[in-house]
Amino acid sequence: MAGSAARKGPIGQPALLDTELEHLPPELRWREWMGRVEAVIFAASAPATRETLARVVGKTCNIELIIDDIRAELAGRPYELVSVAGGWQHRTKKAFGDVIRTASGQAESLRALSQSEGLVLMCIAYFQPITRSELSSFFGKEVSRDLIGVLRSQDLIASGPRSPQPGAPYTYVTTKAFLSHFGFDTLRDLPDFEALEDAGLLSKDKMLAGDIPFGLAGGGDVDDCDIA
Repeated sequence: MAGSAARKGPIGQPALLDTELEHLPPELRWREWMGRVEAVIFAASAPATRETLARVVGKTCNIELIIDDIRAELAGRPYELVSVAGGWQHRTKKAFGDVIRTASGQAESLRALSQSEGLVLMCIAYFQPITRSELSSFFGKEVSRDLIGVLRSQDLIASGPRSPQPGAPYTYVTTKAFLSHFGFDTLRDLPDFEALEDAGLLSKDKMLAGDIPFGLAGGGDVDDCDIA
């Protein structure tokens, strides 16, 4: 692959990166852009956004096509490039999840959400912004501050705007970490609630019974669910 060309900047300033690469033939230019994009995604601690990637490629570069070509090259690898939380990130393929956890000694230490935590998190995901009082009304019993604290400690939810209700209580919303954890690019990727209702696959009664449409909850008997 061709080296990354850069123009010297002022003394004490970083070199200016040549993003257009007009001196390279089209095929080599494209390969260089692919390498830059993958390098930025690989080095990023969070999903790399389009705006971030656009800084290292030319104005005519189609980011989606670059991503498609990188994905094609990774087809036989144990990791892949996924769209999460409004950007792109390298992820180990699910088939190798147990291998990674065993190698890192986390096979027994990983904690899935409990049934009650999963139910509350799903309710927040679908009806955000929502207050703790509204959550309690939905479930017919108090949703404890401790349970909310568990979800906050895992960075799955955060405080949202204050509600117009008396006392202006804080609402709760999901976070980018929530999207990343469950593999969603945006909240639009959540299973469509109305469609699930129309198909008879989901309702308030089913939610209260612990019927969760995506992997929020761990094992456990629904009868043991306690949100207080």
